[in-house]
Amino acid sequence: MATLQTKKSLLQKIIAIVLGFGPGIFAIGYTIGTGSVTSMIVAGSKFGMQLLWVLLLSCVFSGILMFAYGNYALITGETALYGFKKHLKFGKVLAILIIVGITFGQWNSLMGILGISSNIIFEILALNFESLRAFQYETVLTIAIFVIAIFYLLLLVGKYTFFEKILIIFVTLMGLSFLFSLFFVQPLPIDVVKGLLPTIPEVPGGKMLVAAFVGTTMAAATFLSRPLFVRGKGWTIKNLKQQKRDAITAAILIFLISAIIMAVAAGSLFHQEIAVTQVLDMANTLEPVAGKWAVTIFFFGALSAGLSSIFPCLLIAPLLLADYQSGTLDTNSKQFRVVTAIACLVALIGPAFGANPIEIQILSQVFNVFVLPIVVLGIILLLNNLKRLKGYQTSTAVAIGLYGALFFSLVISVNGVLALLDYF
Repeated sequence: MATLQTKKSLLQKIIAIVLGFGPGIFAIGYTIGTGSVTSMIVAGSKFGMQLLWVLLLSCVFSGILMFAYGNYALITGETALYGFKKHLKFGKVLAILIIVGITFGQWNSLMGILGISSNIIFEILALNFESLRAFQYETVLTIAIFVIAIFYLLLLVGKYTFFEKILIIFVTLMGLSFLFSLFFVQPLPIDVVKGLLPTIPEVPGGKMLVAAFVGTTMAAATFLSRPLFVRGKGWTIKNLKQQKRDAITAAILIFLISAIIMAVAAGSLFHQEIAVTQVLDMANTLEPVAGKWAVTIFFFGALSAGLSSIFPCLLIAPLLLADYQSGTLDTNSKQFRVVTAIACLVALIGPAFGANPIEIQILSQVFNVFVLPIVVLGIILLLNNLKRLKGYQTSTAVAIGLYGALFFSLVISVNGVLALLDYF
């Protein structure tokens, strides 16, 4: 009887931890979508664990930036872009550039996310209804329209807590699915150790993947949206410690889930020298090793990753506009409905033209790195004003981390430019 109660108590504790997750769940939603899954799989299949160091650095800096933006919101009561506009010399122009840049990157990403998610659903249906393969384009487009319509309707009725609960479900399913896949295929331990040594693959596409890695794991949208999500949670200056724990937990989970995805791809594909270019490539190569059940579970994880990113990507433009205007988000406003409707239409462009969603996804992640240095510099400038921070001084460790993040983002942006020049 005692054992049963202990098991029940442990299960209750685990459920309480998952449900108690704060705004960090949106950080995971923004970060680990099909963009991250695609980047990790392609990198793992081409280079093994060689880019693990990029992932680690990105997640460390992401944690610091989430913490810094969250603290600024709780201490000052202001959101990021509103703070830029109000306090920085060229803040208005800076804020507008950030809105345009991030919206462009996230909407491009949304095309890839919807394309990959629709293709995954199609492949699951085609396993049972082989005749559908003759109508792949029409079926994928129909699925895409249906999925984006459902999400738009959910946006119209939802509030912060509603979005948070849905994301918790998708992120939990995603993490468990990829963890299960790792039991079937593991990378060599020596490859994991070597992956922590900074090197860039000297092959075509190496620079592109490094930029895509940072674009998806150190996403500017994650930090800028955090003040609004922190406020949406109802947190105040009394929740500074809770905000810190939430940022650290989010960064650790982003690293662990992303590293697991890369490890699955490295373990199953790298030593076989099989590259991933289509949605089905990963699952097809897992099947001989792990069987159809593992393939289904991997598909389920990838689909959960995609669906967990659609909400944040649809929300980003209205979030940034609300932030710039007044620092509050009204999900019942006409502006919210119109902007999210435009985002839904943009999302359908990729499936409508039958574009390869994996290429769209990698490119969109590369474009994300160009806004990153401005976003890092912005919070550094805001945190330098002690009067506005009501005496809460930024610690030396966080300050060093922020300047390190700025240097890292500049290096990766230059790398992104070189990658795009090579690509085009």
